[in-house]
Amino acid sequence: MSNVLDVVLLLALPASGKSEVRRYMASLTPEQCRAEFPMGPTVQLDDYPYVHMMRRTSKEASKLGLGAMFFDADSLPMKEPLDWGTLVELLNEDYDDLVARRRPAPASAATWLLDRFDAARRKVGAAPALGALDPKLRAEVVAALEPEARQLLKDKNDGVPDTLEGRTIVIEAARGGPDKAPLPLPEPLGYRYSIARFSDAILARAAILYVWVTPEESRRKNHERTDPNDPGSILHHGVPMAVMLGDYGCDDMEWLIQHSDRPDTIRIETRGRTYHLPVARFDNRKDKTTFVRADRSQWKPEDVAALHSGLSGALERLSRLASVRA
Repeated sequence: MSNVLDVVLLLALPASGKSEVRRYMASLTPEQCRAEFPMGPTVQLDDYPYVHMMRRTSKEASKLGLGAMFFDADSLPMKEPLDWGTLVELLNEDYDDLVARRRPAPASAATWLLDRFDAARRKVGAAPALGALDPKLRAEVVAALEPEARQLLKDKNDGVPDTLEGRTIVIEAARGGPDKAPLPLPEPLGYRYSIARFSDAILARAAILYVWVTPEESRRKNHERTDPNDPGSILHHGVPMAVMLGDYGCDDMEWLIQHSDRPDTIRIETRGRTYHLPVARFDNRKDKTTFVRADRSQWKPEDVAALHSGLSGALERLSRLASVRA
């Protein structure tokens, strides 16, 4: 078995199978992880809960006549493209909390979250808007968001283990650009921009597992998985079609692999440093992951075997690449 992977960036278009892969990996025992995958028990980070809370913030602000903040409507893409970087800055903070074993305990989870949104926006050069609100109106937004923000904080803190020794940190994100957009995608779109926003602490340890589906398959699976009654769910949330075509009509992973100066890597230049991140693709163009959304008691042995084999092969390849990284 190759070296255990340290940090895995789990990247793909929406509904491609990222969350199902995470759920499957979380279902394995530590012994299975060590024996059958080059991974320790996983600790998982994801930027989707922040996207959901940005939409909720926009909705509550709009009710008060404050403007939509992050999204003009649930069916539309984000207003400020730099917020792709905002999301990465939030993940950087979550990673730092994992490493330091910090579990924030603010008096108001919603105030904590809105302050984090503003601070992350400042880092990427976007205008912070929430701190400038009239205090009374901001308090109304905070009150409306508090229950969901409190649950997000609980989930975040519950995911911080007492030690990271022997564990693999999995960070999930999806990035892309408009349907049929020419490559390379301009900043701040695509993986090239967002990966470069990850902290040096992450990039120095990271390897990329890319779940490979076509944009057409991504749109089909997105429609299939959508549960309108569970918009905050990792496994069952739906991405509006305008967003699927405008933000995820294509992505730049293949372009980045082809244009790297080292095989099986992507080259990222950021903050005066150059990183060559190892990358392996898990081929999910013929669906191997949808069954994971069901209760585990309903998983068929043949489906589990196909997913396990394909995922194990991709991760083993990734581990070999990571072990020889300069």
